[in-house]
Amino acid sequence: MKQEDKILRVIDANFNRCKEGLRVCEDIFRFILEDDSLRRRIRQIRHGLDAVASGKIIKTAAAMRDSISDLGRNTDALEFKRKNYDDLVYINLQRTKESLRVLEECFKIVDKTQVKPLKALRYRTYTMERDFLLKK
Repeated sequence: MKQEDKILRVIDANFNRCKEGLRVCEDIFRFILEDDSLRRRIRQIRHGLDAVASGKIIKTAAAMRDSISDLGRNTDALEFKRKNYDDLVYINLQRTKESLRVLEECFKIVDKTQVKPLKALRYRTYTMERDFLLKK
């Protein structure tokens, strides 16, 4: 597999990871906390990621996916250490921030025009995390 294809696999995995983390938080804000402000804000971040994904790169990256032989597909013991919804939000915001950072770095190679929007989404996520913590 060519290096560019491997970068696209990293993009695909992190795009999916980021979307999943955002969705978990959005559903907790909606159904558990019933906080429409946080729900709307996290949804805007998720839709901002969709705007980046509307390009050809994300579709090409999905074509590089090989989830059957993915080395990280098995569940690890740390994934079972969630105690409550606070843990779920914290873990999934970390997942989101980390994924956005990886996307930001990889897009520096494949499409520099998306680096700035990805960085902005990462900083919006930092603010979202702070606001969630302050409401507790």
